[in-house]
Amino acid sequence: MTLHPLAPGAPVLITGAGVTGQSVLAALRPLDVAATLCDDDADTRRRLTDAGVATMSSSDAAARISDYALVVTSPGFPPAAPVLVAAAAAGVPIWGDVELAWRLDMAGRYGPPRRWLAVTGTNGKTTTTSMLHAMLTAAGLDATLCGNIGTPVLDALQQPGDLLAVELSSFQLHWAPSLRPEAGVVLNIAEDHLDWHPSMADYIAAKARVLGGRVAVVGLDDPRAAALLSGAAAPVRVGFRLGEPAAGELGVRNGQLIDRAFGCAGADELALAPVSSLPVPGPVGVLDALAAAALARSVDVPAQAIADALAGFRVGRHRGEVVAVVDGISYIDDSKATNPHAAEASVRAYPRVVWIAGGLLKGASVDAAVAGMASRLVGAVLIGRDRANFAEALARHAPDLPVIELVTGEDAGMYATAESGVTHVTRVVTVSGEPLGSRVMAAAVAAARDLANPGDTVLLAPAGASFDQFSGYADRGDQFAAAVHATTG
Repeated sequence: MTLHPLAPGAPVLITGAGVTGQSVLAALRPLDVAATLCDDDADTRRRLTDAGVATMSSSDAAARISDYALVVTSPGFPPAAPVLVAAAAAGVPIWGDVELAWRLDMAGRYGPPRRWLAVTGTNGKTTTTSMLHAMLTAAGLDATLCGNIGTPVLDALQQPGDLLAVELSSFQLHWAPSLRPEAGVVLNIAEDHLDWHPSMADYIAAKARVLGGRVAVVGLDDPRAAALLSGAAAPVRVGFRLGEPAAGELGVRNGQLIDRAFGCAGADELALAPVSSLPVPGPVGVLDALAAAALARSVDVPAQAIADALAGFRVGRHRGEVVAVVDGISYIDDSKATNPHAAEASVRAYPRVVWIAGGLLKGASVDAAVAGMASRLVGAVLIGRDRANFAEALARHAPDLPVIELVTGEDAGMYATAESGVTHVTRVVTVSGEPLGSRVMAAAVAAARDLANPGDTVLLAPAGASFDQFSGYADRGDQFAAAVHATTG
């Protein structure tokens, strides 16, 4: 079609009726486009139709895709979704909600365009974006926290402000080819979401889209992220590392976060905050703080505001959250560690760990992560659909480690006894009259308690997605906390 995709009356298809789809629909209404929303849930379509929204199924939308001037997709729709495959084949532009937000913002739809500070990476996005927002507000700047962290960018643009602290997933970035933020950071890159992206190269390319603005920031201790810096289109390129920073970098010296990238009058470096003030344990906390500080410094946030923000920062739920300390054993909820890279970083923050792991690996390999964390483990409890992958990796890299594997449902019939081997024990979890997730987690915490000694940390850092046994990572973390309190009294 030759009609501009956002011209009045232009036919626009919105895929998905969830939070993102509703946000897109609200943003398009003032433009007077002819929006149709497709979703495969009949009850959802009926409810929206009753509210005056044009709807259809995804299969019907795919069959009629040439009728549309634009598709605006929710990030949950992968490139292989039939309706998007049909759109690509018909030459219909496909935008995500972030692409739509960027174009509307740059066009002045919401007043003077905002300055976007974008955060992406396989792990640490939410903590880093939250730290960044705290630094901006501590400096008295009018900033909004949004994106994958909860508030859609389109909704955030309805609020007054100058700066957006935006967490962006690889899904969102895949569908945002025009994005050019004021500054963007790629924290790290590890295997994840390979059941969504066509390849690892596509996943990396999506992450790299935040580096096309004025300032590009990457984590230099991560080889895949570091490799992106030389190819970044940004005129200002900055790295951060755990060690001492070179010129153009942020890093650590003598227990202080140091900025040698953005300068300070009369000096080539600036001390930002003491490492001892960071609220997140281990190297991951230092790296998240350095990344947030780099973006904050890119818009001239002073050192004192960065220090004040970090000193008062509190970790979000299910991100290394201390649930209890009982009989000298710490119980930590890092349910948000939904891939092997995140789990390894979490485990390495503690000296002696009983690891509760398992779930859906989403095409990722757990082998390298287990090899990297094996020296910290004193026991492991395995749950979920892909637990055999974990068991195999532990057998290779920690063959003497006590392992308890929990099996449920149809799998339980495979085990004639409750034990197999000296260090690897299988326990059958009976689920009757109770939700699967609560029963599994109760058994997992009880097993971990049996393996732990005073001074140890029982750590829920599953390295996999949760949807095989729980409604989401938050439900998994909540069930862990409930089981800890019930088990430890």
